[in-house]
Amino acid sequence: MDELRIRTARIDDYACIASHIMLAMNDLICRFTGENSREKALAFVEELVREPGNQYSYENCWVMHDGRQVVATAVVYDGARLAGLREPVIRKIREQFHRDFNPEDETEAGEVYIDCVGVNPDRQGQGIGSKLFRFLIDEYVHRRRQTLGLLVDEDNPGARQLYLRLGFKVVDERRLTGKKMVKMRVEPGVRS
Repeated sequence: MDELRIRTARIDDYACIASHIMLAMNDLICRFTGENSREKALAFVEELVREPGNQYSYENCWVMHDGRQVVATAVVYDGARLAGLREPVIRKIREQFHRDFNPEDETEAGEVYIDCVGVNPDRQGQGIGSKLFRFLIDEYVHRRRQTLGLLVDEDNPGARQLYLRLGFKVVDERRLTGKKMVKMRVEPGVRS
């Protein structure tokens, strides 16, 4: 396996990023758009990734690559910016899918939010996701001294256990598009 490196995303990474977002959020994207067509949902996400100023923009992504291809993506942004970053997504859903979309807030001021992490299917089970999470914890929590938060589906105990092993703590429960989620955070001063 080639050495894996992590860098901020570039606009030309959009197809890989969108594919990783779909892997991580397929059912949520379908709830957002009301579409069951993976192709339409993927095209929608690709459009968002290419455009600046929204929560799924390449501007908010870290990517892991092996020198040949992007193998994993993390979408990360300041929770205080959620409303402004979400507004273009809401507008596009209303324009393209004629749906009223007003989801619950998944983050807030005071935390950097990991919106989603996706790993290429052919690279899953190799520790790539864990390595990306460790990088995010080192970058934001230990280096920048910021709180890092995420939501995990209540029905995904494996992911929840991974986050607990990495140093995240359960802080409360939330709903996102009607789905029950667990809010987790890791804060400065906590070593994973």
